[in-house]
Amino acid sequence: MILPLFRRPGRTIAALYGAIVAQARSAYFYAEMGVPDTVSGRFDMVLLHVVLVLRRLREGEAGERALAQGLFDAFCRDMDHNLREMGISDQGLPRHMQRVGEAFYGRAQAYEAALGAAADEGALADALARNVYPETADGLCAAALARYVRNAAEVLGTQPLAALAAGVISFPEPRIPQSCDRVRQ
Repeated sequence: MILPLFRRPGRTIAALYGAIVAQARSAYFYAEMGVPDTVSGRFDMVLLHVVLVLRRLREGEAGERALAQGLFDAFCRDMDHNLREMGISDQGLPRHMQRVGEAFYGRAQAYEAALGAAADEGALADALARNVYPETADGLCAAALARYVRNAAEVLGTQPLAALAAGVISFPEPRIPQSCDRVRQ
């Protein structure tokens, strides 16, 4: 069932990455969960969703792991493109891409460790507070976002790898967190 992956990997990766970006751009995260509606805030939401999908794809066979690499490459190309659109010169681009890589791997490691520690609910919220809410250190919204992330990881875990290899993915709808109501005031 991996044949579609080899026939049109570019389309599959584009479909997965498009779904990730669409979910990360959901106005709910910014309006209701207090994620800063800034370049950094949007970067963190895309990165978070990429990490969740990569986590699921790495559970598969060689074809899914190759798809995971392609998805990571698409993320890097998108970041390169966005940096260029923001006016970063060719000479400054390698330095900025190195920062993107460091941010990706640091956050991915923190999120992976926290998602693996099922008993420690606070670890994921702490990692999100440090990375997504660095200026406000909003623990309430970070806890609500952590609940969403755990739910998203569970939903992705139930999706067949064959569907992901075909470019079909679905994320859960974020819910209004009662603990984060003060953000909307």
